[in-house]
Amino acid sequence: MTPREPLSTERVLRAALELADSGGTDALTMRGLGQELGVEAMSLYKHVANKDAILDGIVDLVVGEIALPSLEDDWKHAMRQRGISAHEVLLRHPWACRLLMSRPNVGPAMLRYVDSTVGTLRQAGFSIELADHAWNAMDSHVYGFTLQKLTFPFEPQQYAEKAGTYLPQLPPGRYPYLTEMALYVMEGHYDGVHDFTFGLDLILDSLERLLAAQPQATKPPTA
Repeated sequence: MTPREPLSTERVLRAALELADSGGTDALTMRGLGQELGVEAMSLYKHVANKDAILDGIVDLVVGEIALPSLEDDWKHAMRQRGISAHEVLLRHPWACRLLMSRPNVGPAMLRYVDSTVGTLRQAGFSIELADHAWNAMDSHVYGFTLQKLTFPFEPQQYAEKAGTYLPQLPPGRYPYLTEMALYVMEGHYDGVHDFTFGLDLILDSLERLLAAQPQATKPPTA
């Protein structure tokens, strides 16, 4: 008989992550987690204080999956890859985006993530103030676009059909530009959720101009 793997904080959090991915965080309970691990719920409290601690822990596991920007890469390329990676990771864990936006996050993976992000920008010459604006603008795009994609009411293949359904409801001649857009959608040109990198590149191009125009920034601390 194979001996049961002993409980640990890591094992508890990995099991909780799987449960959250399959049923969302509302369905994540200490009792259900205990059943998943084959133990009584009370056994879990030796490794995690409560559900809040579990939520903090699994959010940090998710953040740990995001590729960190490299100080050795061009800052713009590094931050672009960071944004794409974050978007892909959050789509794999649909519950995580809202928690990242609504809870303080100070786990070790999050601290590394933020430090490497700010460090990439500072080493590129961004002032500390502009670096703060920059990464918050990018994360607002990442979180907002991800939530839009996760909650969009139609599947991509349904979008043209829905546009055709609603178009006849528009009073003729009253909304000419909306009608034009609906006709464009009906032709199947896009699925209603715009390309993630379009907005990300707009932000990065604007930041590049701001970087070139800013006064001489203070030097970043030595790593």
